[in-house]
Amino acid sequence: MRILVINPGNVSTKISLYTNEKEEWKEVIEYDVNTIKKFSSPMDQLTMRLQDIRKILETHDLSNVDAVVGRGGLFKPLLSGVYRVNNSMIEDIKNGKMTGKHMSNIGAILAKEIGDSFDVPSFIVDPVSVDEFEDVARISGIPEIERVALQHTLNIRRTARLGAKKLGVNFENANFVVAHLGSGISVCPLKNGKIIDANNAIQEGPFSPERAGGVPANTLVDICFSGNYEKKWIKKRLVGQGGFVAYLGTNDLRKVEEKINAGDRKSKLVFDAMIYQIAKEIGGMATVLEGKVDAILLTGGLAYSKMLIDNLIERISFIGPILIFPGENEMDSLAEGALRVLTGKEKEKEYV
Repeated sequence: MRILVINPGNVSTKISLYTNEKEEWKEVIEYDVNTIKKFSSPMDQLTMRLQDIRKILETHDLSNVDAVVGRGGLFKPLLSGVYRVNNSMIEDIKNGKMTGKHMSNIGAILAKEIGDSFDVPSFIVDPVSVDEFEDVARISGIPEIERVALQHTLNIRRTARLGAKKLGVNFENANFVVAHLGSGISVCPLKNGKIIDANNAIQEGPFSPERAGGVPANTLVDICFSGNYEKKWIKKRLVGQGGFVAYLGTNDLRKVEEKINAGDRKSKLVFDAMIYQIAKEIGGMATVLEGKVDAILLTGGLAYSKMLIDNLIERISFIGPILIFPGENEMDSLAEGALRVLTGKEKEKEYV
């Protein structure tokens, strides 16, 4: 099966062609930040990105493409799985019925446009808005605020599949705690293949290289109403300029590790604090599974760091076996999802 994968990001669009699970080639269209700033929304970039994708595709032999798959966006709550891009999905994107602004929102439209040109189906796979929470996980403590499912679903579910394969167990019968460790951090318990809870990666849980995670609520309210800070600044402090950026002036873990190795005590303290919070979140999610944890799976870009992984393992190894799957693996995850549908291993879902 030949599958074309399209993954729009903030300042790039990645395009790959897969034969089954093997990536045959990959192209990356990069955009200058100043060019991107001229557009007020992801939808405004659609024409530009589509034209650039078509130019790239003209340079490759794309005969016998079987499907096109795009990255899913911030849709309404959905069950996990592979969705064929249909008119209802396109209308929701164009009409602004998304739960936030993100470049991934146009992934489905890009896939549909290119798929239609080849007369093949187009899909999205496991968007971040997948919601399979148990009811008890939705209660926040304030009736006006419900806990919302938002996590790095695409990589988390692929990592769980890899973990199940490595352990020789059925993915749909396995219990895992999966920690996606990147610029944002998602820690999720998977029960029988479903993500039944998660720290909302932009509002809760551990701080990360550029996100504040969960912070003391009353103090945050005081800051918001103090008159000393604008709403825009506070929002940025929570997502984008929190975590390592706020404390150490960088979101680059490699630079933090260099400072630690040079004896910088502040860098070591903040680094240790992040690991401490990640470990607490993993431990907490293990209780969601009542301690019945087949394995803890660590993934994401930060999982390449031996210093981070070694320190984290020291805190969590008592919970269960630990498997490491570094990287975000978005292109592979998208291609594998489409392949499961094309080969009949999984039924596509309908977006309504």
